[in-house]
Parts: sequence; C-alpha cells; structure tokens
Amino acid sequence: MFFDSYYFLLVVPAMIFAFWAQARVNSTFRRYSQQAVRSGMTGADAAEAVLRLNGVTGVRIERIDGELTDHYDPRDNVIRLSRPVCDVSSVAAVGVAAHEAGHAVQYAVGYGPIKLRTAIIPVTKFGSALSMPLVIAGLIFSYEPLFMAGIIFFCAALFFQLVTLPVEYNASERAVAALAESGALTDDELPGARSTLSAAALTYVAALAVSLMQLLRLLLLFGGNSRRRD
Repeated sequence: MFFDSYYFLLVVPAMIFAFWAQARVNSTFRRYSQQAVRSGMTGADAAEAVLRLNGVTGVRIERIDGELTDHYDPRDNVIRLSRPVCDVSSVAAVGVAAHEAGHAVQYAVGYGPIKLRTAIIPVTKFGSALSMPLVIAGLIFSYEPLFMAGIIFFCAALFFQLVTLPVEYNASERAVAALAESGALTDDELPGARSTLSAAALTYVAALAVSLMQLLRLLLLFGGNSRRRD
C-alpha cells in the first residue's frame, strides 16, 4: 500500500517539489531579510499600516517565537508575528507581516473564500483523520465501500487546500497594494516583498500537488483492486 509503484511514480516527485518549495521560501526570506527598509518600518508597523489603510480596527499584534510561524488567528482576532518579522525592519519582514494583516482584512470585509474555508474546517479535520484509516481498512478487507469512503473524506481535505490557494494569493495582493499605496516600501523594495510572498504561496501549491498525486494514486489503487476482484 505505502510503497507501491504509484507512490514512487506520483507522490515522491510531488514531495520533492514540496521540499524544493520550502527550501525556496527559506532562502528567499533570508535573502530579503538582509535588505533593510529605507523608511525604517518594522513588520509590526507594516501590519498596523495595512489594517489602518483598510479601516480595520480592534486587531492585536503579538510577538511569538520561531521563524516563519507568523499567522492571523481569527478566533482571538490577533496577528502573531515571529521575532525575525515583528521588530525587524527588512523587506522580507514587512512583506510577511503585511500578508498576515491581509488575512485580517479578509475576515473584516467578509471575503468569500476565507468564509468558505472557515466553514469547512470541521469537515476537513474529520476527513483528514478518517481518510487513510478507511482506505487501509478497505484494502485489507477488500471492501470497496470502505475504500471509497476514505477517498471521499480525502477529497474533503483536498478541497480545503484548494480553497486555501485564492485566500493566500489574495492576502498577498492586498498586502502589496497597501504597502505601495502607503509608501511603506519604495518601488525598488516592492519586488523583494512580492518575491518573498510568491515563494511562500508556492508552498501551498506544492502541498496541493502532493495531495492531488496522492488522490490519483488512491484512485489507481481502487481501480486495480476492483479489477482483481472481477
């Protein structure tokens, strides 16, 4: 099951792409962390600027440990910025912080895809937990309904990843637009912020690619199992 030829032909190449994407975001972040912002604006300043420009109030900004652990928590309405971002005045820090503020803006304006993503989180968690056990049970007992149920639950988790893509790209677009409009970054600094956010977005594309290849693998296994039964 786990080391069939489909795994090596489909999933492994996608995983290599995912590893490359993660390495790229790390290297891009390090590169533009070395480029200081002329305005002296820190990541926290950038997040506040994006919120202010969009008329969003009541969002807290907190510092957290780690690197690239930055995120917006809609439950507590707080933007959490890692130490290499929060108090650092670099193109990478400003870009990442503005992106997280972009998520806060999405929630504030009721951006459709993020509302959909929030709504399907419970189903996604349930599906992620049950999909592979059902698939394995279906294979072990040669019971196709179990196998198909696992695939359906897997598709629910995959749909969450699919919805996440426009959410992430839109947050980056909002961030870059706000940074340009506010003058937080100069014209020659904006490309660095775009590159940092594009590299980060690529990791979501890579994760989706891995899941798509895993789904194709499961479907091929399902088809092969059905033919053997016939």
